[in-house]
Amino acid sequence: MSWSTADIPDLTGRRALVTGATSGLGYYTALELLKHGADVIVAARNPQKAEQAANRLAEQAQTRPEVLDLDLADLESVEKAAAQLDGPLDLLVNNAGVMAPPYRTTADGFELQMGTNHLGHFALTARLLPLLLQAAEPRVVTVSSFMHKGARGLSEGDFQATNGYSKWDAYSKSKLANLLFMLELDRRARAAGSNLLSAGAHPGYARTDLQTAGPQLGGISLEARVLAGATKIVGQPAAAGAWPSLYAATQSDLRPGSFVGPAFLGYRGAPKVVQPSKIARDPVLAKQLWAWSAEATGVDAF
Repeated sequence: MSWSTADIPDLTGRRALVTGATSGLGYYTALELLKHGADVIVAARNPQKAEQAANRLAEQAQTRPEVLDLDLADLESVEKAAAQLDGPLDLLVNNAGVMAPPYRTTADGFELQMGTNHLGHFALTARLLPLLLQAAEPRVVTVSSFMHKGARGLSEGDFQATNGYSKWDAYSKSKLANLLFMLELDRRARAAGSNLLSAGAHPGYARTDLQTAGPQLGGISLEARVLAGATKIVGQPAAAGAWPSLYAATQSDLRPGSFVGPAFLGYRGAPKVVQPSKIARDPVLAKQLWAWSAEATGVDAF
């Protein structure tokens, strides 16, 4: 399949929120949405970086996005951010994430990767659902990773890493949680008779700061250098890494519950619909994860 950002339709009149849009995949997702006419909200935890990103986006797209303070590792921040918005909201791109840091916890005591990558986005989606349902054709895109295939299971104990912490295993589990959530959101939306479309995406291997930020937190400079070198050789540009997210966000004939990734071996190239792992498609586990997440965050949807 041949696809490029030139295939994105006119988005005039549509309103989108992109998390983690100060750099990397989120930045290029926001940029293309702006270029095609959408009103975009850049949500990020660092106000200075968010303003700098908004300035760059305004220069490149000739229109300035709105900036929203949002720390996904703090459920109070998620609640405050959602309360600042009104509807309708046509598109939510759950993009922000952390990868392979040393053991850390969120403001609410959850393991940082699960707390940020999954629970923060779960709570944000639930709190923004009333605004999404005001839109004519609402859509939620949740960004996962091909590394979700490394996770062999998931339990409520993974929210606090009670069985021990392996940074790469925790990352894989958080990305598995993203897909379980995405597919369960689709099931619940359809069961409720809603026209909300839930889809997932993964960037393949893209050149962003994500691969090195985690190891650098632990002061592991050698690991950071090795990852940076491998990323430079194998990875595709961040702009291309954003294509699956953009395809999932804008393709008019996309089926609900689709998962989009790069066509060439799952690492790079034009986007296409791909298959999540078998465990990611387990509706029983997805339902359990939803219940655990609702209890952990104090918010629910559908």
